[in-house]
Amino acid sequence: MMNVLIVRTSSMGDLIHTWPAITELKTHYPNIRLSWLAEESFADIARLHPQVAEVLTLRWRSWRKRLLQLEAWRELRALKRQLRDTHFDLVLDSQGLLKSAIPAKWAGAPLAGLDWSSARESLASLFYDKKHTVSRQLSAIERNRLLFGRCFGYAPQGAPQFGVCPGERPAWMLSGRYAVLLHATSRASKEWPETHWVALGQALSAAHDMVTVLPWGNEREKARAERQAAQLPAAVVAPRMSLIEAAGLLGHASAVIGVDTGLAHLANALSVPLVAIYTDTDPQQTGVVETPWATNLGHIGQCPTVEDVLAALRSRQDWQ
Repeated sequence: MMNVLIVRTSSMGDLIHTWPAITELKTHYPNIRLSWLAEESFADIARLHPQVAEVLTLRWRSWRKRLLQLEAWRELRALKRQLRDTHFDLVLDSQGLLKSAIPAKWAGAPLAGLDWSSARESLASLFYDKKHTVSRQLSAIERNRLLFGRCFGYAPQGAPQFGVCPGERPAWMLSGRYAVLLHATSRASKEWPETHWVALGQALSAAHDMVTVLPWGNEREKARAERQAAQLPAAVVAPRMSLIEAAGLLGHASAVIGVDTGLAHLANALSVPLVAIYTDTDPQQTGVVETPWATNLGHIGQCPTVEDVLAALRSRQDWQ
């Protein structure tokens, strides 16, 4: 059995975009044992894929803030020992950044990755023993699939298959149909106006008798979720959730509407009716995989209307 380490440390969307490549690799080579090195805060995303045997974690974000503390260096050395002691046959860095190439090298195994022109940070390619060319014009999912295929000697075919299941519906969620409104994102320029979210929630309740669920990740987002919920006839502000619990919530939803955020990509992977809203990024590069049940709306400098979102949602397969 070949022991392989995949290195993709962050962020949530980047890890989710790696799932189809892993599904495809295991289809071609079921006897490969896959481990995954990921940032601790995103490790649950790696654990969601059933073909990943082990998840190793690092804490770059924490270590950077504690470089003068002895404990940070102890943690770093412990990870180095763990990587060395596992005796990997091959390491594949699919992220192409210095922060992924450096720990990938610590494993002391043959290391593959993207070449100088393909890596997001060209200097990362200097760490690799085997380098592969993959166009930077492709979507993140297709870049991963091609990199894996070239590294292991097969040609990706067909539509991407994420290969994950949602898990259990949250016990706190009321019975009946519900829509998840993913209103929170990493920067203000990617947000959709609060008035639009409220109008959308009101329309879903009036026309489709749907409860709307508003997740959040920090206190600012929680306050926004509470403001919106106060204006809706049937809304639930979700409790703080782990990524595993979020997968259960999204996977059992009747619809998900979200801005450019990792949770929208998670919903995409779970094959639920999805409308992804883009206002400051290019969906050709960072959008969800468009399917009969998922679509992208908007673009840089464009803001879809509530009517646009409702029309797109009603056209999705399995929407009732």
